[in-house]
Amino acid sequence: MNTPAASASPLPDQLTFRRARAEIAAGHFNEMLAVLEPLSASDNDLAKTLYAYCLAGTDQPQKAAEILCDIASRHAGTEHPLQALSDLIAELDKRPLAEATCRAALECTPQDARIYDILGNLLVQCGQLDEAISLLRHAIELRPNSMHSHNLLAMALLEKGCFDEALAHLQDVLKTQPDHAGTLSNIGCMLAGKGRLDEALDYYRRAISLRPTEPQIRLNHSITLLKAGRYAQGWAEHEWRLRLPGHTSLPPSTLMPSLGPNTDIRGKRILITQEEGLGDTLMYLRYIKPLSDRGAIPHLWVPETLGELCKRVVGAHIVQVGGTTPPFDWHCPFISLPRVFAATSDAMGAPVPYLRADTLKVRELAQFLPENDNLNVGLVWGGAPRPNTISAHIVDRRRSLNLHTLSPLGDIEGINLISLQKGPYAEQMNDPPPNMVLYDPTHHFHNMDDTAAFIMSLDVVVTVDTSVVHLAGGLGKPVLLMDRYDNCWRWLSGRTDSPWYPTLQIIRQTTPRKWDDVIERVAEVLTILAQHKK
Repeated sequence: MNTPAASASPLPDQLTFRRARAEIAAGHFNEMLAVLEPLSASDNDLAKTLYAYCLAGTDQPQKAAEILCDIASRHAGTEHPLQALSDLIAELDKRPLAEATCRAALECTPQDARIYDILGNLLVQCGQLDEAISLLRHAIELRPNSMHSHNLLAMALLEKGCFDEALAHLQDVLKTQPDHAGTLSNIGCMLAGKGRLDEALDYYRRAISLRPTEPQIRLNHSITLLKAGRYAQGWAEHEWRLRLPGHTSLPPSTLMPSLGPNTDIRGKRILITQEEGLGDTLMYLRYIKPLSDRGAIPHLWVPETLGELCKRVVGAHIVQVGGTTPPFDWHCPFISLPRVFAATSDAMGAPVPYLRADTLKVRELAQFLPENDNLNVGLVWGGAPRPNTISAHIVDRRRSLNLHTLSPLGDIEGINLISLQKGPYAEQMNDPPPNMVLYDPTHHFHNMDDTAAFIMSLDVVVTVDTSVVHLAGGLGKPVLLMDRYDNCWRWLSGRTDSPWYPTLQIIRQTTPRKWDDVIERVAEVLTILAQHKK
């Protein structure tokens, strides 16, 4: 939503609006409803918009829609105020409230293509893909030249697994606007997902020539470079992510530089900070020992679940959980460490295993293994849904699967299936496949250190692309990765092994969103391993 310009002495209504925006962003709709209601009768569109958001947030979609559509009708060439509401509600994970308001808005102004775009995109987030595609096609009928609508439709088709149709659609509309950077970038993203990396990079180059300082395009370009194994260039380009909001609040002037042959960092305190998911941190902990070997003082600032495990990483002089920013000479997000070392002999970090489990915990937790001589298989079938973050939420839907999809593993003789699953997907153990016996020791796991100790007693870990891949791989344990079709850059393209984890075997989807052949191949590998253990 638009913010009025601040003045030296804010007027009372400006203070009210600032408070309202903050309260609404926190989901406190009821609290602000009474405050904003008197202002909603004014001619101030911001007051009306904020009031409508409170109505939507308190499940009064019809009244909210009438207000927002009135405002939108007077500003036909700008973003519909429903867009900001949709984004806000998504961050609060209350999408049904935004959906109801969008549907009410369609009743008010059924010829406003902007609403079809917003509702279609919202339904993609909710997994209602067929209706989303239908709505977005109608948006294009209303505004045939809207590249925004065309790109949203292509993304919806992509989520449904219709790669070729989505790609063909964007390539076709690009003929009408060949210099549309966003479309060029999205085509690059699709081609990279199909493993056509050289073609993808060509499209990214064209997009960058048009929008050279657009961080998201540059970040997407970097991911394709990394997926192509062009690490040196990819890591440098990947720093564009730091220009997006939310990656780091520390000053760019003290970001650690890349190391050259004569760079002296002896005695320098390097603050290594958490940036994104746990898997990233676990992967890049391999660079702590090389930092220490060069005489630096690595100071790791990590989430609580990683604290104990990080204390045993060789070279981790200081491990901090919580608290405030400590003194440092240089700071470096974990994801920037490969860029720091790209031109050194430690470009891939310390060798596996660079993670170590607590030996006492290993003995203690081993008692929760089944008391037989079967092959012990750790199992993870879901990641972190992160519904408050749109892109992460959508990716999780691609990488995770339902426990019932793993039913064929329950028929393999000579194995114990042992859950390592935490989070919302663990609830599926309440309704397991009828043929599956699934042991569950996870109530003994209070952090990643506990999970690491238990993994050391397993024969193999079978997991989707989540942090457990990096935990087991960093420990040097055998891992079977059940990977999605449009895989993460880390697992490169067309490979079943990994330069990052020598004990990892990748079993990837051959058809988007289809897991049957993956599970079949996992079952074959486990059957062979079980026979060899006898």
